[in-house]
Amino acid sequence: MPRPVTLFTGQWADLPFDTLCKKAKSFGYDGVEIACWGDHFEVDKALSDDSYIQTRLDILEKHGLAVYAISNHLVGQAVCDNIDERHKSILPERIWGDGKEDSVRARAAEEIQNTARAAAKLGAKVVPGFTGSSIWPYLYSFPPNPPDLVEKGYAFFAEMWNPILDVFDEVDVKFALEVHPTEIAFDIASTEAALDALDWRPAFGFNYDPSHLGYQGVDYVKFIRKFANRIYHVHMKDVYWSSMPTEAGVFGGHLEFGDHRRFWDFRSLGRGSIDFEEIIRALNDIGYTGPLSIEWEDGKMDREYGAAEACDFVKGLDFPPSDIAFDAAFEKK
Repeated sequence: MPRPVTLFTGQWADLPFDTLCKKAKSFGYDGVEIACWGDHFEVDKALSDDSYIQTRLDILEKHGLAVYAISNHLVGQAVCDNIDERHKSILPERIWGDGKEDSVRARAAEEIQNTARAAAKLGAKVVPGFTGSSIWPYLYSFPPNPPDLVEKGYAFFAEMWNPILDVFDEVDVKFALEVHPTEIAFDIASTEAALDALDWRPAFGFNYDPSHLGYQGVDYVKFIRKFANRIYHVHMKDVYWSSMPTEAGVFGGHLEFGDHRRFWDFRSLGRGSIDFEEIIRALNDIGYTGPLSIEWEDGKMDREYGAAEACDFVKGLDFPPSDIAFDAAFEKK
């Protein structure tokens, strides 16, 4: 059986959930990865209103779509971040509240715990999302970081996330961090450090997304094999990076996405620099059978055209692994 191809609804949260599901089906998708913002999925309603979950399931059934994961990136970002005015724009008012750092973090942590509970009620086994990071601002270490600053950052991450993961264990749902700049894990080395901080507890794994690794120069295929038993969900997302020096390098020069002077930019699947053939082969090698969820981003392409094209691209690319050795037919019987 081919892996289901789903559409992450985060970039479509300006549309009502029913409208988006109708479009996703028309584009050819098998299901959706539901974002916990817009009106697509509201965690508080899922836990306070017994009929709310059924409204989501009814919409999915009407359009012949499945759901395997709900994602809560925006609130998750506030769990470990140093909170400032930027967070107010991405958080629900009930999470932002008084805007005080400790209380925002506490409300965000509780919301992620509740997201696990809501996912279990919906029947989704994975919650992809972000963790935030108190030490990301110190990535480029000048003035020099105190010798224990990074170590304390990972300890704080564990302090904040272990109680959250206790709830994930209670309801038998996995958290899947999207390894990404600004998160506690953003490449292979920092991913290992994050797992070490949590003593490699099974509730914590990854939403694999090659686009955030490739332009950094991280071996995005090796990531799959190195963390084979922690790939809980997969984002199919492409990114282009230049083979030549550009005016703005890896750090982006404070330029907006889509600016031609950038070294890298997200593109519709098959139009960037990611080798998806090798990704499919690696996913086959580790036995991943979950959804291939398209997170569609391309600032210079119509999103409906792009989402339909991306669905066709992934369905044409995916293939099941072989269950026999290719040269078995030559063996003497």
